[in-house]
Amino acid sequence: MSEIIDAPSPNCDDRLLPVSILVLHYTGMPTAEGAIARLRDPEAKVSAHYLVAEDGQVLRLVPEEKRAWHAGRSFWRGVTDVNSASIGIEIVNPGHEFGYRPFAEQQMDALIPLVADIVRRHGIRRANVVGHSDIAPTRKQDPGELFPWQRLARLGLAAERPTRNLMDPSWTDSGFLLALERFGYDVRNPEKAVAAFQRRFRPEHLDGVIDGECRAILLGLLLDRRNAPAT
Repeated sequence: MSEIIDAPSPNCDDRLLPVSILVLHYTGMPTAEGAIARLRDPEAKVSAHYLVAEDGQVLRLVPEEKRAWHAGRSFWRGVTDVNSASIGIEIVNPGHEFGYRPFAEQQMDALIPLVADIVRRHGIRRANVVGHSDIAPTRKQDPGELFPWQRLARLGLAAERPTRNLMDPSWTDSGFLLALERFGYDVRNPEKAVAAFQRRFRPEHLDGVIDGECRAILLGLLLDRRNAPAT
């Protein structure tokens, strides 16, 4: 794993829940320097536990035992204080507003062992390794459709997109939303929730519309016991 450089941020407080979620973000700012400065600015009131630069450098901004301020208003699998229950990693990328681009190889080579280490130490289940868009579908798009989730999934570090023996269960739209909520999403804004699901599990076609492929993928995810919530 890459050497981790300490760059403390004052933007943190005490956890109220044990760690059970890992949230991946992109910085969404024109430069890495600007993103780092903002994550360490007391007036910005935002932070993350780690930042992974495009050259693979890893910064630790907030100790894992503290609650970083990265998730905002969010929800995942019944958890509303996601900041308390999660570790947040910011991945340097300008994002959709400033020139979204694929994530660099050196960056992914640093990110993957970091994720693996965090998941192992905290016993985080694969379906609880999520993007900011998964936990805040009405507000966020990151890390976005170019993030290589399948790379993490092949290593057992994230939920894997089902590709074999797919079957459309022919749910009504309401039935799909119930199933999507069961998987973990906040579905109060159906179109945004569906788009977030697509961004994560079918990034080649983002339209926020429920179709047979979406239903089949979601059924496959729910049938995979590795994605079940902890009991």
